Amino acid sequence: MSDLSGKTVAIIATDFVEEPELVQPRDALRDAGATVRIYSSSSDPIQAVQGDTDPTQKIDVDGTFDDLDASAIDALVVPGGTVNADRIRVEPKAQDIVRRVMEDKTPLAVICHGPWLLVSAGLARGRRLTSYHSLADDVRNAGGTWTDEEVVVDGNLITSRNPDDLPAFIKALEDALS
Repeated sequence: MSDLSGKTVAIIATDFVEEPELVQPRDALRDAGATVRIYSSSSDPIQAVQGDTDPTQKIDVDGTFDDLDASAIDALVVPGGTVNADRIRVEPKAQDIVRRVMEDKTPLAVICHGPWLLVSAGLARGRRLTSYHSLADDVRNAGGTWTDEEVVVDGNLITSRNPDDLPAFIKALEDALS
């Protein structure tokens, strides 16, 4: 396990986020010494789900998208969940955050349906990435190269397909932060 003391990681999500895709990276990064903060469209706790619609726990957030200074973080995580991803992709502030992170070449780790935000923010073009298989056409239509692998690292962009890929996803993110 890496020593990530002194590193700050932000996670952006909304209601109906896929629980393991938020909780497992958060906990692994915290266990490695990183400070991890969660941001959402409001300051209310967000409803996590398993399998898109089965409610699990409510997760406290540390602030809203407006509170997140993208220049002050060492990495950004965008978890999936179909409903979460569909909601966050149309949030102008969330699009601004991922654009800034890409511009700064800060590690950006996006899993499952999360790449919809990259598509909507105009960031898939020319990039090699993976996602949940149903997003393959969206990624290709946005000018990206979609591939079916557990983790794809293209520069600062780290992507994975689904919760089964979390060990490889988390390792790639820890490597990028080390």
